[in-house]
Amino acid sequence: MEPLSGLDAAFLSLETETSRLHVGAVLVLDPPEGRRSLFSPSTRFAQIRRMIEQRVHLVRPLRQRVVRMPFGLHHPVWADDRDFELDDHVRRASLPAPGGPRELDEMVADLMGRPLDPDRPLWEMVVVEGLAGGRSALVAKLHHAILDGVSGASLLASFLDPGPRGRPVQLPGVWEAEPAPRPHELLWHAASDLVRNPAVAVGALNRGVEALAWAGRQGLRHPDEDGSSQASLFSAPRSSINGTISSRRRYATVSVPLADLDLVRRTFATTSNDVVLAAVSGGVRRLLAARADLPERSLVALVPVSMRRPRDAASLGNRLSGMLVPLRTELHEPSERLLAIARGTAAAKARHRATRGRLLRDVVQLSPPAVASRAARLAAGLRIFDRLPPPFNLVVSNVPGPRTPLWCAGSKVVALYPVGPVAEGIGLNVTAISYAGQLFLGLLGCRRLVPEVQELAIMMDDAIGELVGAVARAQRAAG
Repeated sequence: MEPLSGLDAAFLSLETETSRLHVGAVLVLDPPEGRRSLFSPSTRFAQIRRMIEQRVHLVRPLRQRVVRMPFGLHHPVWADDRDFELDDHVRRASLPAPGGPRELDEMVADLMGRPLDPDRPLWEMVVVEGLAGGRSALVAKLHHAILDGVSGASLLASFLDPGPRGRPVQLPGVWEAEPAPRPHELLWHAASDLVRNPAVAVGALNRGVEALAWAGRQGLRHPDEDGSSQASLFSAPRSSINGTISSRRRYATVSVPLADLDLVRRTFATTSNDVVLAAVSGGVRRLLAARADLPERSLVALVPVSMRRPRDAASLGNRLSGMLVPLRTELHEPSERLLAIARGTAAAKARHRATRGRLLRDVVQLSPPAVASRAARLAAGLRIFDRLPPPFNLVVSNVPGPRTPLWCAGSKVVALYPVGPVAEGIGLNVTAISYAGQLFLGLLGCRRLVPEVQELAIMMDDAIGELVGAVARAQRAAG
């Protein structure tokens, strides 16, 4: 019986009929060189399925299900699924002709809009056939309660290899599930943990006081000429990408050479994350301007921050905090916007250090799942985000990925696109991951609020081009 942390449990409790809090990855696969004609769809599926079967034991949560506490008194626990069957989680699908990126994006959007079975381990993998050029794809979908972005990259590595030949893996023996916890054991666990929680509450209160004191001191200073470098919850303007979300999704992708981002980063002395935020800002600014709905105040992005220490790199679960960063969408000139975003991220990092990044985790650790779940369903049912300002406008996540090419069951991974969740009130998630010299961005949007996700992806690509153009102008100006 392994208890979920408060943050892991929150991703379960805050789900609604329209907000599915799972994450994903889309791996585009080339067949082995010189053997393309020998690989039928059935052969490829059989190879991938066999590889997953041989390695699923390496990631224990993939054979565990969530057991909720009686009456929702405390956070759920992980327990072995005595009825685990691999075929409940690995299946195949086929794209309609012509099997291009648009068709794959539409299938991913459909998959991400569907809930995972809460009575089984919270994951699935779909082998997608029929891609143009003889390619296939593997779409992995896992609940956010299992992992965050950094641990997701580690989990994915369990099923990938550094070359066409699979690395040696100790084959699983006969698996025997541990007995499921009985109701009285669950209640005893909940009671004993709640007894210990006052110490957590005191620590959370102390950190909250420290954070408020820091914020008060900062309010006496002048962080920026126009005061726009800092953001707080509910300081974001209302916009048409925010509101009550539907259960339907749109998905689109962008890939750009990391060399382009490095060029912009070096020229303007910013970070790679600043450049990603500037690209997202430029794209969203264009979208809202085309809708005649560009707010006068800057949109605000929630930027997840990993709290993992090096020794925790391979462990699963969520070790996350977050920063609120103004995207400076009110600024027209791309390089000016980039530099303003860089000042905003610097201010957000200072604030994050002051709160030690623990306030969010402490609050969710204290929140009973039954209360959080009812609050989430009530907010969705009353459509409160159609009437209230959003806590922030969108989520932008940037995850470091593998630097060298990887293979999946003998097939080279030629593209790796991430998928982040869309939550109530927030109609757009943009997640980026670096892989083998490229930056891959996945845009998941609510179909009601952001139906133009494909167009938005093109706008973000254009925004990166604008930043590269700004580099050329800066170099000419320098002589």
